[in-house]
Amino acid sequence: MLDYVSVDYPEFVKDRKVLNPSEYEEQREFASRAIELLQQLPAKDGQAALIAKAGLLLARIDAKSPGPEVSRLAGEVRGEVIRVYQLTVAPRQTPDLRKAAALFQANCASCHGAQGRGDGSAAKGMEPEPSNFHEEARMNVRSIYGLYNTITLGVGGTPMRAFVEFSEADRWALAFFAAGMRAQPDVVSRGEALWSQGVGKAELGNYRALVTLAPGEVAQAGGADLGSVRAYLTARPEAIQSSGPAPLELTRAKLVQSLAAYRAGDVEGARQSAITAYLEGFELLEASLDNVDAPLRLETEREMMALRTTIAQGKPADLVAQQVERIDALLDRAQEKLGAEGLSPAGAFVSSLLILLREGLEAILVLAAIIAFVVKTGRRDALHYIHVGCVTAVALGAATWVAATYLLEVTGANREMTEGVSALLAAAMLLYVGYWLHGKSYAQAWQAFIRDQVTAALGKRTLWAMAGISFLAVYRELFEIILFYQSLWAQVGAAGHNAVLGGMLAAAVLLAAIGGTILKYSVRLPIGPFFAVTSGLLVVLAVVFVGHGVAALQEAGAAESTEVNFIAMPFLGVRPTLEGLLAKAITLLTIAFGVLVRRRQARSLSAATAKSTSGRADLA
Repeated sequence: MLDYVSVDYPEFVKDRKVLNPSEYEEQREFASRAIELLQQLPAKDGQAALIAKAGLLLARIDAKSPGPEVSRLAGEVRGEVIRVYQLTVAPRQTPDLRKAAALFQANCASCHGAQGRGDGSAAKGMEPEPSNFHEEARMNVRSIYGLYNTITLGVGGTPMRAFVEFSEADRWALAFFAAGMRAQPDVVSRGEALWSQGVGKAELGNYRALVTLAPGEVAQAGGADLGSVRAYLTARPEAIQSSGPAPLELTRAKLVQSLAAYRAGDVEGARQSAITAYLEGFELLEASLDNVDAPLRLETEREMMALRTTIAQGKPADLVAQQVERIDALLDRAQEKLGAEGLSPAGAFVSSLLILLREGLEAILVLAAIIAFVVKTGRRDALHYIHVGCVTAVALGAATWVAATYLLEVTGANREMTEGVSALLAAAMLLYVGYWLHGKSYAQAWQAFIRDQVTAALGKRTLWAMAGISFLAVYRELFEIILFYQSLWAQVGAAGHNAVLGGMLAAAVLLAAIGGTILKYSVRLPIGPFFAVTSGLLVVLAVVFVGHGVAALQEAGAAESTEVNFIAMPFLGVRPTLEGLLAKAITLLTIAFGVLVRRRQARSLSAATAKSTSGRADLA
């Protein structure tokens, strides 16, 4: 109704004079009915202001205000309805315009004409006349979303019926097709050139923005250049998907598949589709979304995990459908956030910086602690093993990326399984080395270590454990970093590639500074506190790795996930799941037991040393 007021009112009221009384009364009726419907909607923050603005629209119609003013106000109310009630107003997949052309000729051309000029064989005598999609003034105030609504709902009291038999995707495709019929080839070509230069990425970089803005609004905001870009994107909507957050489209498609499979009784198929929706889609955008709205990322991740639990528990299909609907609304918000902010150069820079900083920090902490130990103790023979572990990890990471890109398909589940298993192995090795270091934090143990090891290499088991930790600390992060950067690279397009590279460089500098600071100041500590601090850092990281490992296995569907009411700190590996918290508790108990054992050993060694010293004094 608001869309029709926006489009039709300027035709029937000019210079405060009513040109068609019956049409004018219809505009009043539409505005009045819109107010009634707004009052019946669920209570929301902003509803009262929305109703007041709709009342102002009716008052402007009653006052026979100028057409542009009423059209603008109706568009503002329509936009506020979409914002306040978080309506889904964009296609879920790339519109198929070739199919739309066939649908148009078979179902629409008889009225609207083969070229969309309103001159079809059945158009004679129709009241009102079928729309002419080449009519400049009328189409300038019609958004693609408005056309979609017309196809979906029809127009009461006219021959334009609702095409309910068409799928949602087909209705969106027809709306794009009709909206693009008047575009001139030279305008579309110019728009393509401008889009490749980055023009319009911020304003029209997602489907929501493209379909909700009318051509006149686009031209008013960005002039002829932005209008040309809009014409190009309307004719080539796949250009948005190739540069936008495509993983969200995959997430939506897999959620639809999951619900369909569940309704059909295929519980395992529904579960796998829900897992894929997260791993192959949403997870790839988590780093970018964290930059612009971290609470939204956490809420979406939690809802997607809860969906899998609901499916596994065999709950009613209607409950699964409600959860899918909630997730879909969250994805709309995520797409709006990423489209509005995440693709800007500043957003690309910060996202790029955070990806490498977040994923690389744990590896740097582990490597810096181990290198500090070998430098502090003068055991530089161990550096060779650490270097071997790091170089092997980098080489294998590069080989994995080449294989995943050109030879094999590495699924999200495989990626999470690799990360989960490697994280748990790294945690075990960190506990071993941390336990070993803790035993050297006591003066007597350190003296014994110096006496026994100062002229010999470290034990092979310890050396290979250090090499293994170095390898796992680097490899478990490396492939995931590459995957995240591939996704970000596609999101930002050519205009944002320099920003991504700049973020990577800045993160590398910060990581080097962090590692250098740990190395510089830790080696200055007295030997006892040094061993205590280093061993403490390693066991803390082991606890973090356990949390990451369990979470990764849960995301891959290889471990159960039972949500509990607990705080979430993903960076520290703390997730509100019963299994993850139990794993951390067991790890902490193991550490506590190890500390008690070491203390008893230290007391025994101290007593033995004191007895030996006393015996030598007696002999003297």
